[in-house]
Amino acid sequence: MTAHLALIGLTGSRRWPDPQRLEDTLLNVWHDALQDGYTGIELMHGCAEGADTIGDRWADRNGILVRERAADWEGPCDTECQPGHRRRNRRGTDYCPLAGHRRNQQMVDERPVLFVAASYRNSSGTADCSRRAKAAGIPVLTITAG
Repeated sequence: MTAHLALIGLTGSRRWPDPQRLEDTLLNVWHDALQDGYTGIELMHGCAEGADTIGDRWADRNGILVRERAADWEGPCDTECQPGHRRRNRRGTDYCPLAGHRRNQQMVDERPVLFVAASYRNSSGTADCSRRAKAAGIPVLTITAG
């Protein structure tokens, strides 16, 4: 029998304050995937601090495969980017503020069976990824804290 893993996308706030709530949610999603006939899950995240890091550590502790999709903040802009929109971060490096949105779309394009969205204080990146997933017909399980 070949492994048939459920790809689960994770999007969440960089300031996610409740690691246990997120870990419990991921455990329940894993259990649900097994009940639905999958042999396990693979967790895809955007490599940011907060919820992504919490999910990554949880996956590592539980032997779950991880698919990392980091945004290319310092890389070239997309053809849709407006001239002069780049910004400078605290380290003095220029970056494209739309890189996170491009990464979110790339994650959606990989067609996970579900996105877990850890939304805290109206995180714009989490909202963007959730909106894109829903528009693509991918279910989104949103959890909140605080």
